[in-house]
Amino acid sequence: MPSLYTCDDKDLSPQLSWNGLPEGTACLVLIVDDPDAPDPAAPKMTWVHWVLYNLPATASGLPEAVSQLPDGTLEGVNDWGRTGYGGPCPPIGRHRYFFKLYALDTTLPDLGKPTKAQVVDAMGGHILGMTELMGTYQKR
Repeated sequence: MPSLYTCDDKDLSPQLSWNGLPEGTACLVLIVDDPDAPDPAAPKMTWVHWVLYNLPATASGLPEAVSQLPDGTLEGVNDWGRTGYGGPCPPIGRHRYFFKLYALDTTLPDLGKPTKAQVVDAMGGHILGMTELMGTYQKR
């Protein structure tokens, strides 16, 4: 991943785009996480970088450095304990970062400021499709 999207630089959210949603998609969920934390040679946890839910099915992407989310979009908390994008900042080695987009057949209830696990639980039985993009990064 370019350093612009990481803690080594401006920590901006990258531009993302998608198309071809499954028929019947009511909303989208975006989860960005790193399964290699803290060390890719001995991963112990998956670090959550971004949780968005109830993205409208009419959305075709997010701009770089998104400051205004599409109407209706709600945010969960990342593993820094805050909402919003937190870019790659691996302490050791080259880590993988998965941008996972889920198409759901329903809009989720307002979960407050949920964790990834709470959003995943709420998605149960409602996933029509999923796609992912993987990038890698190693700190300078």
